[in-house]
Parts: sequence; structure tokens; C-alpha cells
Amino acid sequence: MPDVTDEVRRLIASVAGLAALPPVYYLTEAGARALRTAQAGFGPAPAALGYLAAVAVVVALLAACPAAALACGLPLAAAGALFALDLDAAIGAADVLPWPGRGEPAGTVAGANGLYALMGTALVASALLPRRRRSILG
Repeated sequence: MPDVTDEVRRLIASVAGLAALPPVYYLTEAGARALRTAQAGFGPAPAALGYLAAVAVVVALLAACPAAALACGLPLAAAGALFALDLDAAIGAADVLPWPGRGEPAGTVAGANGLYALMGTALVASALLPRRRRSILG
């Protein structure tokens, strides 16, 4: 079996990070909407816990590899920055994304609450840390 070079490993990790972007984006939005619904009804949010736990697992796995963390974290941080700086433009951009639900476009609840900015900057920061401090998985 041929040896895999560092460049190929980084390429595979980048593709994995980009592939993880849609699930992270949509699971975060689903978790944020479940939290909002539970808060409005003054009830528990077990679905939100499940969605956000799944996001936490994916983010922890991505944080173990800098190229994957950057490939997923930079677009999330950019989306979070857009929501923070220009909400109308962010909602317009999110409106073109597929979303089976009614109401706000995909990503507006999580984006307006700062979840994308938080996760994106955490992933980017994890990629910039020294190898020994990146993740317990690394």
C-alpha cells in the first residue's frame, strides 16, 4: 500500500471539513429552533440537546485535524460575522439555502444568536493551536 503524503492527508481532511459543513449548519439551526420552541413553551428541550450534542461530536472530531477544522470553521465564522454585521443581508443569503420548514430561512435562528460565530471561531482557533493542545482526540 503506498504511503499517503502530508499534502494528500490535508486534502482529504479539507474535503471532510467541507462535507461536515452542511450537517453542522443544519443541526445547529435545528437545535436553536428546538431551544426557542421549548423556551416559548416553558418546557424542556430534549430534541435540542440531541441536535446540539451531535454538533458537539462533529466539532470535536473536526478539531483533531487542523485542515478539517479550518475547512468547516472558516465558512461558519464568515456566516456568523455576516449575521452579526448585516442581519438583512445574512437572511437574504440564507433564504437561498434549502430548508424544509416554514418561517425564517435556514440558519437565521442560530446565526442571529451567534452560534455560527461561536463554533466557527472555536474551530479556527483549534486549528491554530499547537498540536499538543488541539484536542484530546489528536
